[in-house]
Amino acid sequence: MSETAASLRHQIASAGDLESVVRTMKAMAASNIGQYENAVRSLGDYDLTVQLGLAACLRQDQPPAPTPQSAQHKTGTVGAIVFGSDQGLVGQFNEVMVEFVVKTLASLPGKKTVWVIGERIQARLTETGLDLVGGFILPNSISAITPLVGEILIEMEKRREKGEITQVHLFHNQPKAGAIYMPVNQRLLPLDDVWRRNLATMHWPTGNLPEVRGEGAQTLRALVREYLFVSLFRACAESLASENASRLAAMQRAEKNIDELLEDLNRNFHRLRQSSIDEELFDVISGFEALALPQ
Repeated sequence: MSETAASLRHQIASAGDLESVVRTMKAMAASNIGQYENAVRSLGDYDLTVQLGLAACLRQDQPPAPTPQSAQHKTGTVGAIVFGSDQGLVGQFNEVMVEFVVKTLASLPGKKTVWVIGERIQARLTETGLDLVGGFILPNSISAITPLVGEILIEMEKRREKGEITQVHLFHNQPKAGAIYMPVNQRLLPLDDVWRRNLATMHWPTGNLPEVRGEGAQTLRALVREYLFVSLFRACAESLASENASRLAAMQRAEKNIDELLEDLNRNFHRLRQSSIDEELFDVISGFEALALPQ
């Protein structure tokens, strides 16, 4: 009896310690979600400004000559940039992304090469047979996203200059109301005629027509660099927000399970303790009755 009671007391203490850890991780995940979502929202205005600048440049330039049909559909190596997680306790976050990446890349012609951001998803993508050509360390704060984006842009441009890739696709999880997150894909490069036409026909927010001062080609190149930077930065921030939302949901489920476990353990402990008390009372009463019997 005493050993069982001691065992239950130890289990209750261990569950309580685990619950404290879960609550701490839950609070950290909730805090991280806020900073990454704020970064995405603040990036929206800057993204719109960059797109308007690109639209102004493309409107002022002469329309590009139509690209031959064969060139438009030219196949080549597809580079894929995939955002996952470095840490666990995120539910099916990486599994959902791996399934989405494999399915999407299978529908694209040509050879595929993959850059991975996140150790956990890298391990899972290795099992799919895709050609993993490099990996990057996932940032753990907003300030660390900018250096990562710079490294990706340098690697991407180096591969493009060598002719090793002709397209670049971006894969990441995006926060979604009611479903925590959803996997999305964006074709980052090439910036073809369709991309130019969409920007050139973009609605200008005022009645004053824009005018590009100075060297138009130089301004366009600078805005394209900003466009690529914003796209990668937003993808990383959205992926981190989704990861922490998934971790928060996992911690909420864990907290609920621990509460139920503690309730069962406490119930069993009190039942065992009451049973022990009843036995002791029965022994006292039995002893009293034995003493009260006439000799």
